[in-house]
Amino acid sequence: MDQTFLIFSLSPPFLLLVLIILKHTRSPKLNLPPSPPALPILGHLHLIKQPLHRTLNSISQKTGPVTLLRFGTRPVLLVSSASAAEECLAKNDVVFANRPNLIIGEHLGYNFTTLVGASYGDHWRNLRRLSSLEIFSTTRLNKFAHIRRNENQLLIKSLLTNARERFARVELKSKFSGLSFNVIMRMICGRRYYGEAEDTEEAKTFREIMKEMVRLADASNPADFLPILRWFDYGNLEKRMKKLGSKNDAFLQGLIDEHKSGKSETKYTMVDHLLNLQKSEPEYYTDMIIKGLILVLLTAGSDTTALTIEWAMTLLLNHPETLKKVRVEIDAQVGQDGLVDELDLSKLPYLQNVILETLRLCPPVPLLLAHYSSKECEVSGFDIPSGTILLVNAWTIHRDPDLWEDPTSFRPERFENGEADTYNYKLIPFGAGRRSCPGLGLAQRVVGLTLGTLIQCFEWKRIGEEKIDMTEGSGLTMPKVEPLEAMCRARPVTKLVTAGAL
Repeated sequence: MDQTFLIFSLSPPFLLLVLIILKHTRSPKLNLPPSPPALPILGHLHLIKQPLHRTLNSISQKTGPVTLLRFGTRPVLLVSSASAAEECLAKNDVVFANRPNLIIGEHLGYNFTTLVGASYGDHWRNLRRLSSLEIFSTTRLNKFAHIRRNENQLLIKSLLTNARERFARVELKSKFSGLSFNVIMRMICGRRYYGEAEDTEEAKTFREIMKEMVRLADASNPADFLPILRWFDYGNLEKRMKKLGSKNDAFLQGLIDEHKSGKSETKYTMVDHLLNLQKSEPEYYTDMIIKGLILVLLTAGSDTTALTIEWAMTLLLNHPETLKKVRVEIDAQVGQDGLVDELDLSKLPYLQNVILETLRLCPPVPLLLAHYSSKECEVSGFDIPSGTILLVNAWTIHRDPDLWEDPTSFRPERFENGEADTYNYKLIPFGAGRRSCPGLGLAQRVVGLTLGTLIQCFEWKRIGEEKIDMTEGSGLTMPKVEPLEAMCRARPVTKLVTAGAL
């Protein structure tokens, strides 16, 4: 009997149970946020269903705007109110300035050294300064304005194929995605990888990499929360990440080597600029740092921009009176003698209101990228332990009836009457605080210019009488389940494009 008890007491499950009991008995009693019932080991993982932002919204409706969850071994703070979000991202900004180390960041994020995945500290501050001054500055963005203008003209030409004289049915999701990626890649290295003429092996490789990148980013990895599963590589996810990481690294290194050798046909790209910085500070601006910056530009800036344009066009097609109002504004401010330009965007306040309302109702990233607490802090009177993952549900905050009048309705006019004059934390599609998205300026230019151009150049209507399906898909971003299709017919201004007058 004694021997049996000794063997049992030395077994790993028993030792683990003892450690948990000791931890809880020795820890000071904390005033933790409310939490729904949890399962042993799994915690609240069994509650998680897609789309995640709606599931978490349902949980917060029952437990309150500040909820403590447990995903396996990791505590997770769910924040679903503007006031609590402000406490986390302003008052406790430094505490929550880190990112949780997830397996995908190890294999696809250069071992947590990119701007998105790096821990808060000197390295991250240098990356942030570099991105703000050298990549997303007004001067740098202005230098690439011709790329965004040209990509929009190419989009018009592709839509004109069957829509010169009559309404034609067009699929828009892939066109918006291609435009977004082409804008970014032409800024980075001077090349287009999407479009009918872009069927080189290099372009195919790039498109395959980006498609797999989105798939893996959208797939939740249980091993991030139950480390024992990493021994078995649940779903072969880690193996796929390693393989894709190597493939992506080789592709990006090829771009850098080509520009280093002077063989690239395009000059004055972002890669060229970063390589010039490398010459002056080679110990910091390594090839790995440059590849990490390119990767962040692609993964954080392309899909989200395309989704915003697609959601905006969907909302406008479902509200033709709003679409007409935008067209009237463009015709009055720009006319039909020239295409909308980025300099015109400041003269189109209603178009800007449409974009803001789209970001409110359909934020491309409904749950802000996860933050991670570096020490214990207090949020809304609750004690938050060190090492807690923070999830801010922007989708819920954007639809909070205490913050927004008629919150589920599409009403761009709400931004005219001062309802969102102080929308710092009630409208946070690009995050807030130290780790807010530095690419806001680029996103605003691409979305504004593309929407303005589409509305100026074409008449638009739905394919049928029924409203377009607004069902949301799953993943890190918030895609439409059904890719957007619509009917369009050219307006007179498109003759300027076909005649080469621009």
